[in-house]
Amino acid sequence: MSDVKRVFHYNACAHALSGRLTRPVQHEIEVQAATSLPTIGGHGNSRVENFRVKEFISVKAAYSHVSGSEHVGEDGKVFHTTLSTATLEGLNILDVITADRVVARVSAFWVEPNYYTHFNFSGSHFENLKIAGCPVTANLESRLVTDLPTFPDVIKEDKDLCGETKIDPLAGVMHCTLLNSITGKIHGMQPTRHEHIIKIPHFGEVFLAEVLVEPNRRTLTMIRLVLGSPVGGTVIGGQTAANGRTYPPVPPPDDGN
Repeated sequence: MSDVKRVFHYNACAHALSGRLTRPVQHEIEVQAATSLPTIGGHGNSRVENFRVKEFISVKAAYSHVSGSEHVGEDGKVFHTTLSTATLEGLNILDVITADRVVARVSAFWVEPNYYTHFNFSGSHFENLKIAGCPVTANLESRLVTDLPTFPDVIKEDKDLCGETKIDPLAGVMHCTLLNSITGKIHGMQPTRHEHIIKIPHFGEVFLAEVLVEPNRRTLTMIRLVLGSPVGGTVIGGQTAANGRTYPPVPPPDDGN
């Protein structure tokens, strides 16, 4: 099989805002500033200005960018690089969640001939994030999803940390977060280390910097809201996903892929 010509198929997508309101009005929030990367690589972008959903949600600017290309290093190694970003500026959700800027960024390097991927989330951040009117600082850092190149590495690290793995053996995915800690009090509530879920009475639940870990792919969602009452629905702000793989598939090396 050494003479088989393998072609890398890029895979990246991003969007800035989407969701669905169910109460007091029913309203589909169409995907805003969405873009995806063709399997041959290249680049794409999308931008939306001054988007508003009645008096519930507004954003001054929303934009996304994806790119994918091949690079040959000085040592002859082939790198397939993928980048996916989504940005929100001037975000306001029900006057409870506000931020000057929210950036979701995932980059991936697929390396031949070892056929494994390094992922990085550098650049992902919240700028002047306020929750229920209270300034908070979300510190993003997770070795579990940034420093470990292969899916088996993630499984092993997760098991070493927790005594058991949270990987879904059927789906082959793990759900975790980049959030390392939050500083700042929210109306008397003090979020604790590694807690990325904030429950706000008469509003709902706020999920920050969630990551879906899969073999050869990472998906980052900077803000996910499950609204309770008096306004119901779900909202996503800043979601990116990146990587790709070769075809025909490469037999996994001894350390996994």
